[in-house]
Amino acid sequence: MKHTFPKLMMALAVAAACNAHAQKAAPGANEQATSRHFASLVSGAQPKSAELTLFFTMMPKGGDLHHHYSGAIYAEQFLQWVDKQGYCVHKNSYQIETDAGKLALERAASPATRTCITGEAVMLDNTMLAELLQRWGTKDFYNHSGQQTPPDRTFFDTFGYFNAVASTNTADGLRTLKQRAINENLSYIETVFELAPFTANADFDKAVLVQGLDAAALNARLEALLPVLDKDAGWNGWLDAYKKNVDTSTAGIDDAQFTMRYQPFVLRFLSPSQVFSSMVSAFKLARENPKVVGVNIVGQESTYVSMRDYKLHMQMFKFLKAKYPDVKLSLHAGELALGMVPPEGLQSHIADAINVAGASRIGHGMDIAHESNALATMQAMRERGIAVEVNLTSNDFILGIKGDAHPVTLYRKYGVPFVISTDDAGVSRNNLANEYVLFASRYKTNYAEVKKLSYDSIRYSFLSAPDKQRLLKALDGKFAKFEADVASSLHKAGN
Repeated sequence: MKHTFPKLMMALAVAAACNAHAQKAAPGANEQATSRHFASLVSGAQPKSAELTLFFTMMPKGGDLHHHYSGAIYAEQFLQWVDKQGYCVHKNSYQIETDAGKLALERAASPATRTCITGEAVMLDNTMLAELLQRWGTKDFYNHSGQQTPPDRTFFDTFGYFNAVASTNTADGLRTLKQRAINENLSYIETVFELAPFTANADFDKAVLVQGLDAAALNARLEALLPVLDKDAGWNGWLDAYKKNVDTSTAGIDDAQFTMRYQPFVLRFLSPSQVFSSMVSAFKLARENPKVVGVNIVGQESTYVSMRDYKLHMQMFKFLKAKYPDVKLSLHAGELALGMVPPEGLQSHIADAINVAGASRIGHGMDIAHESNALATMQAMRERGIAVEVNLTSNDFILGIKGDAHPVTLYRKYGVPFVISTDDAGVSRNNLANEYVLFASRYKTNYAEVKKLSYDSIRYSFLSAPDKQRLLKALDGKFAKFEADVASSLHKAGN
């Protein structure tokens, strides 16, 4: 009997050690099981789309780094805001009416004779709702064989329909986007949020558009406009209103489950003075508010003014980046395809964005194969950790580029970091899980790569270092649970 207790203790110690080893090994085993399961979904002649949708809906997806706030709201919510604001929607044009006098006339008319109706009335009229969804988004575009506007024009025209209410209920909109993100296991959104304030200056416009203006002369003009802006009461008032809107609209968005950060944006097709004053606003906002983590420039890149002023805009960014070196830039660059503009227009937009403007991330980067120094540009992006925000749905719709023609194949081959993102999920009527499904369906990938993409969407975010570490640590736990759930479901199914 005297040897029983030591033997029992030894047996318990061995058992405990074995159990600890099993617990430690389980996460690795779960990851391997998940990897094998994923491989079974993408192998064969056709990927298993339904199972991939389930897989990516469940999978933690880190962040969405190319996300337009107004483009992420679905038309149905905009119609609710039409009624909240007391506006109406014209039956024939599908435009929102905001003029008080015209609204009063419509209200005075009998219901049968009204040509402008409430958002709720639109929702109750299935025919009008279907027509509206085709204009306020890209729904059913490929289901029609009749004459249509080109897809790029269709896409960018949608914003003209809902812009009247896009900025009216931002707190409500952000709460919707937060809950939608949580529902698909998305932890972070970095959204392009609201136009940065601007003002016009005709003399400045005339001076900077002079042919042959050198960098020194341009910088002198830019420098001279700064004190003018500081004294502009209207511009400063708009800037203060923007700051207040960020503070009030974003209250309560961040919590243990979800984080959101914001980028004020500049419209590239405005006049030079409007673009520059908007840039100055955006840089100031990013410096002063920790929730504003970067600056962006948006708008259709192929329009005349966007193309004419592209290099001018990059010089403006360079000028302001020197004054605000800590402000990060995520720039839409190279959202172009062969034939949209003359060939020389495809030669340097991405290179200029990173080498002149100082971009830390590139949105789209679609024309890289046409750039004059594409290999050197991709090498610089790889070495400097400049990630590309890949938006498969909108690239396909707007530019007609997908499959092997998509430059994500080049970025993968040459080691350029990239992330998967949505662009304008409300316009395209999709979500981030679907973007991952497209990536997995179209390209020969594996679980290790898609898991890395999820982590990279936090690593290449503009979050502060402590916030990055917090979200990466949380992602570790979420993936451990996800992989355990997948392994358990496979075991129960006998796989």
